[in-house]
Amino acid sequence: MDVQAQRPPLLEVKRNVELKAALVKSSSRVPLSASRLKRGPDQMEDALEPAKKRTRVMGAVTKVDTSRPRGPLLSTVSQTQGHTAAQKGPKKTGPRGCSAVGTVLRSQKPAPAAPAQKPGTSTAPVVVGKRAGKRPAWDLKGQLCDLNEELKRYREKTQTLELENRGLREQLREVQEQATTLGTERNTLEGELASVRSRAEQDQQRLETLSARVLELEECLGTRERLLQELQGERLQLQEERSTLSTQLEEQERRFQATEAALSSSQEEVVCLRQKTEAQVTLLAEQGDRLYGLEMERRRLHNQLQELKGNIRVFCRVRPVLEGESTPSPGFLVFPPGPAGPSDPPTGLSLSRSDDRRSTLTGAPAPTVRHDFSFDRVFPPGSKQEEVFEEIAMLVQSALDGYPVCIFAYGQTGSGKTFTMEGGPRGDPQLEGLIPRAMRHLFSVAQEMSGQGWTYSFVASYVEIYNETVRDLLATGPRKGQGGECEIRRASPGSEELTVTNARYVPVSCEKEVEALLHLAHQNRAVAHTAQNKRSSRSHSVFQLQISGEHAARGLQCGAPLNLVDLAGSERLDPGLHLGPGERDRLRETQAINSSLSTLGLVIMALSNKESHVPYRNSKLTYLLQNSLGGSAKMLMFVNISPLEENVSESLNSLRFASKVNQCVIGTAQANKK
Repeated sequence: MDVQAQRPPLLEVKRNVELKAALVKSSSRVPLSASRLKRGPDQMEDALEPAKKRTRVMGAVTKVDTSRPRGPLLSTVSQTQGHTAAQKGPKKTGPRGCSAVGTVLRSQKPAPAAPAQKPGTSTAPVVVGKRAGKRPAWDLKGQLCDLNEELKRYREKTQTLELENRGLREQLREVQEQATTLGTERNTLEGELASVRSRAEQDQQRLETLSARVLELEECLGTRERLLQELQGERLQLQEERSTLSTQLEEQERRFQATEAALSSSQEEVVCLRQKTEAQVTLLAEQGDRLYGLEMERRRLHNQLQELKGNIRVFCRVRPVLEGESTPSPGFLVFPPGPAGPSDPPTGLSLSRSDDRRSTLTGAPAPTVRHDFSFDRVFPPGSKQEEVFEEIAMLVQSALDGYPVCIFAYGQTGSGKTFTMEGGPRGDPQLEGLIPRAMRHLFSVAQEMSGQGWTYSFVASYVEIYNETVRDLLATGPRKGQGGECEIRRASPGSEELTVTNARYVPVSCEKEVEALLHLAHQNRAVAHTAQNKRSSRSHSVFQLQISGEHAARGLQCGAPLNLVDLAGSERLDPGLHLGPGERDRLRETQAINSSLSTLGLVIMALSNKESHVPYRNSKLTYLLQNSLGGSAKMLMFVNISPLEENVSESLNSLRFASKVNQCVIGTAQANKK
């Protein structure tokens, strides 16, 4: 079975899913119930027009135009049902299927129905010129009945589409089973090829043995011929022995002929095996082409899945309560179950705090205010590092496919950002952060892709931005701690790629090399003691990995950066705080941190609003990351918060900033391929 036989079912499944989504979307234009119908001023005027004409002209029969569609009626209901259909239907449909089905549904008109008569009243006079089956404008109850009947038909049509959707899912499952069967057949053919090669080697050995045997027989035949000549000289004395030797000679000749026949047969078998080997080589080449096509299809579907999740996503992580910290009161942080129930991972959290400003003069306790937030994923305090990385593994793999990826951790000081990105103490695999886990995942996938003809190279750099100054965290010797020499520049005059001058760019190929770089960067990073954390990161650290891939056989190249950013802790300034000599340095650090974080928010908002000017250059952080923040990149933000009630103000500020980012849409990512 080849690729041509596999693709048509996939295309047919896609077209059927798109058609169903379009029908469900169009059916939302039907009103739901009489309570949802509202009449606009134009409709009230249309309803009163026949009465006015009857009043002015006594006994005259007039024609009432009821064929005009009632826009406000259907638009109000369509917004409600459209929202419901969008939640139940597929998230993405093809544009061709939607436009075709939308045209058909817009061309349909409600079926005419006879106007209902009120009990105890006489039959209404016949209106001259009105078409048969049309209800008058004043007959709202009849029109409502017609609309309800049409809603029933659309619901039946929706049920039919749901049955078709189940059938399409079955077809998709069968196609996946066929793909599994093809993989099994490929493994079987590879085993048969190995067996054929083994038999060919055995036949070659047999051929060499037979050749040696032929040489031995030739030598033996020469010996017999010499003996025959001697026997002929002694013919008179050895007459009886002559007959015996003649018989033996005939036997040797027959065996020699049999050997020649066997040799000829073996040569024919070798020719046949060579033909089979060539056929297997051709088949392997075809299978390689097919495997390449399947890999390209996997990348396309993988990118579509990431786009459906959103090119900018926000995850929230709550760190656990540490030893020596006070346990928060029950109900302070609540994690509602996911959309699919308790078994579904949570996507929201509720934070409660007492509002001291609304306390009464009688001394009554202040009322509790509840704040609800919703994100793409929420990790409670008990979440493991492995569980967090599983959610971003596919996003990291997008960098191998040529898509720029940027993942950064945001939050107040002491909320667990560095632990999320770099991990805990070295030596414990369970505490490894996103950076070492992402590198291990990339090396593993690159090794698997090498079997398909892809070769990848990785170049790592690690810098920090301290007080708007770029420092190289991988510097050693006299350059250690010097930041004035590092500047952000373009790699070449016509290139969009940015580079940091005088920074080390280290090629890496294994996990141990990355661990050594992380250990060196951890020693060089700027930290200080603050009110919230004894060892607070006072700079933004940016781990950049430039990935370059090449498929030499097909002449393909791809490259993209992977940025893993640990932002400095965000803290609000206390205007009444008395500043000493050392605290003034902390003040300048805090002002620089808050300024760069504010610029990061402005950049994301400008990208979301499609503004012509994006303020990348307002901060060294956004300027360095501009190629990984635009519309061709995929972004993920971790907002880390503290579970302590004393940090509730900073937690609310972080959650509100993350909610604004979560509402942004930066466009469709594009792979960097050549």
